Amino acid sequence: MNRKKDLPLFAAVALLVLLVCGLLIRNSLPNTPHLQLPEAGASSSAAEDPSGEEDTLIRVEVTPETVQDVIATLERPTDYTRSITTETIWSGGSSRTELTVTLSRGWTRVDAVLPSGTTRHSITDGETTYVWYDSSLSYFTGKAGDISSDNEQHIPTYEDILTLPVEEIAAADYRNLSDIYCIYVETVPDENGYVLRYWVEVDTGLLIASEWLQDGATVYRMGSPTADSANITEERFTLPDGTVLHSPNA
Repeated sequence: MNRKKDLPLFAAVALLVLLVCGLLIRNSLPNTPHLQLPEAGASSSAAEDPSGEEDTLIRVEVTPETVQDVIATLERPTDYTRSITTETIWSGGSSRTELTVTLSRGWTRVDAVLPSGTTRHSITDGETTYVWYDSSLSYFTGKAGDISSDNEQHIPTYEDILTLPVEEIAAADYRNLSDIYCIYVETVPDENGYVLRYWVEVDTGLLIASEWLQDGATVYRMGSPTADSANITEERFTLPDGTVLHSPNA
C-alpha cells in the first residue's frame, strides 16, 4: 500500500466527516431567545412567526418575579423637558407643587412653583447645586451631596425597586395610563403601613405617575405627561447673573 499516495484521500475523507459532524451539531443546538419589551398594545405572550415556525423573539411577561429584570433594561433619555405635578395630602388638607423640568446630558434644571406661590429655581450637575427664588439676582451655591436629580424633581426614584427583596413586591404588570403604556409596580406595606405605586413609561423609561399610600389612604401623588425632546437652549442653564453653566448644543 502506497501511504504517500493515499494521504490526500484520507485528508479529504476526514474533512468531509468534520463538515458533516459540524452541520449535525449546529442543527441540534437550540436558538438563543431574545428578550424584548412589548410595544403599546402588544401581547405579553410569545410572538408567532407567520410561517408557523416558533419565533425566537419572546415578549417579556411582567410579574413580581420578573419586574426587576425588566426595569433593569430601561434607559431614561438624557435630554428632555416635561411638566410634573406633585401633591402631598394629609388629614384635612393638601399642598400642590407645579414643576417644569429640563434635563440635558447630566444637568437638571427644576422650576418649582411652591404652594406659597414662590418659584424655586435650581440647576445641578449632581455635584454642585445652584438655587434662587423668583426673579432674585442672587443665588445659593452648595454641594449636591445626596440630593439627586429625582430629589430636585420631588419624585421617587423607581430604580429603588431593583434593591427590593422579591417578596416585598406585591404586584407588577403592564398597564395603560392615559393612553401611555406603562410598567406598573406596587410594594407590600412596610412596617409603617406605607405602600408605593409606580407607573413607568415603556417607551421612555420615565416615571410618569406615582402614589404613596399609608394604611390605604393616599398621602402623596405625582403625575406627568410624556416628555418632550424639543430643542433645549442654554438659557435653561444660565444663572441670574448671566453665567452659563451648560451649553446643550455645544
